[in-house]
Amino acid sequence: MAVPGVGLLTRLHLCAQRSTRVQRPILRLLSCPGTVAEDLRRDEQPSGSVETGFEDKIPRKRFSEMQNERREQAQRTVLIRCPEKISENKFLKYLSQHGPINNHFFYESFGLYAVVEFCRKESVGSLQNGTRTPSMAMETAIPFRSRFLSLKLKNQTSEQSCIQSSDQLPPSNRKLCELLCYAESIDDQLNTLLKEFQLTEENTKLRYLTCSLIEDIAAAYFPDCVVRPFGSSVNTFGKLGCDLDMFLDLDETRNLSTHKTSGNFLTEFQVKNVPSERIATQKILSVIGECLDHFGPGCVGVQKILNARCPLVRFSHQASGFQCDLTTNNRIALTSSELLYIYGTLDSRVRALVFGIRCWARAHSLTSSIPGAWITNFSLTMMVIFFLQRRSPPILPTLDSLKTLADAEDKCIIEGNNCTFVRDLNRIKPSGNTETLELLLKEFFEYFGNFAFNKNSINIRQGREQNKPDSSPLYIQNPFETALNISKNVSQSQLQKFVDLAQESAWVLQQKDTDRLSVSNNQPWGLAAILLPTVPNRRSFTKKKRKRSANESVRNLLESLKSNRTANFTETNEKRTVSTQT
Repeated sequence: MAVPGVGLLTRLHLCAQRSTRVQRPILRLLSCPGTVAEDLRRDEQPSGSVETGFEDKIPRKRFSEMQNERREQAQRTVLIRCPEKISENKFLKYLSQHGPINNHFFYESFGLYAVVEFCRKESVGSLQNGTRTPSMAMETAIPFRSRFLSLKLKNQTSEQSCIQSSDQLPPSNRKLCELLCYAESIDDQLNTLLKEFQLTEENTKLRYLTCSLIEDIAAAYFPDCVVRPFGSSVNTFGKLGCDLDMFLDLDETRNLSTHKTSGNFLTEFQVKNVPSERIATQKILSVIGECLDHFGPGCVGVQKILNARCPLVRFSHQASGFQCDLTTNNRIALTSSELLYIYGTLDSRVRALVFGIRCWARAHSLTSSIPGAWITNFSLTMMVIFFLQRRSPPILPTLDSLKTLADAEDKCIIEGNNCTFVRDLNRIKPSGNTETLELLLKEFFEYFGNFAFNKNSINIRQGREQNKPDSSPLYIQNPFETALNISKNVSQSQLQKFVDLAQESAWVLQQKDTDRLSVSNNQPWGLAAILLPTVPNRRSFTKKKRKRSANESVRNLLESLKSNRTANFTETNEKRTVSTQT
């Protein structure tokens, strides 16, 4: 879901025009569930290291460990559509007869749904064995056995509903507006934005469960396949409502019998052969797409986009509400997700800054969900990482330095591209940089507002500016496929728009905000100020800047003409003097 734009930002004036500024101690007295006060009270409780840039000493999980744990958790989980009126206690008591329940939550998406995680995988089979295929009066049901179930009440007496649903969408415009106004600093604003838009634990579980349900369908043809989420869903930079990118991993199927030999004999499967891996990918996705369309419960709007640079199947998973893209030959994208996971986990300021910059870009239509000449969120993330690599001391290490820390286990070559870097986060030395988020936000805009895009490129492998290899307006080198420019689609006009807005935002943030707590102040401040479609004094600032540039050009031209005229006049007088003397 897109970050709220004009609808949200025009409300920021209303918050700034309140006669008094409510302090947090008062909000604690009003901490009712679901209110802004309750959220602020909850956010003040310990929750990792989101508030600062210094990470805890707790060992951090590798990307592969996190994925495997989540996948195993999803395999013990079922998705159940529930009646509108249902007793939570009776619901859990009914399911508990199949085994102990480890966790559960409810959410709404065109109906009430429950995500139930059992303690043992066998409990899922027990529940499925007691589940029947529905009988239809006018239609015929396809008897597909999945972990997406529907619960109905035998008697139609309505139960007293006492269920609290989990939010799967970003906060409302009004709520976010209030949260930004209650913040005490720009650092607080950025951290608040991060907390409200980042993926929740429940939403993350639902994403892995959706992948697991799709894996069950693909396993009909490839029994040992794995469907892994990648991109925003797992790289720590995903926001509530973002798409779900899935990777159909067939390596386990290919390598399953590699070492199974008996004496002098080697047994191989009889298989179909095709001319290239791309054709194999297209055939596999074509069949999986047909299965999703015909047999996949909740899968609607299936599109097979097989002639794209990276063939994919796109569909909507109606129950979860996710827009899904399934690929099967895109391992570099999964590796890129792991790299971003490492960068986002090393220092919490990274995620807060990325969320703030993305929200700013979305508010000013620099990014769009529709493909075109706009800057993408991935490009913006690369720019933030590059900027943090350029700090003194650096906040983030370069990709080349991560490569030097790698061992033999980390070696990775994909399609001839060296994708080697250290996977163990505990081997990466934390940064000694203590700069605040407020300073980093200001200097990000100042840095890229004056960046020489006409001649330099952005390269996070080395963390330094380099000459552009071609004439693209914006050149950001792909971290692994180094011959590719991930921002090749960006037009000159869109880049110039980014530069202008960055300069103006830097100017706004540099203004003194000492009066922001004054009751007479009617202007938004900090992050709220740069999110506005029309920042106060922005147009006048832009006009003055352009006028100043034009005036300087005219002034320089006049001075040049004047100096030429003076030189000509002096030369003429000298000639006249010489002639008179003669």
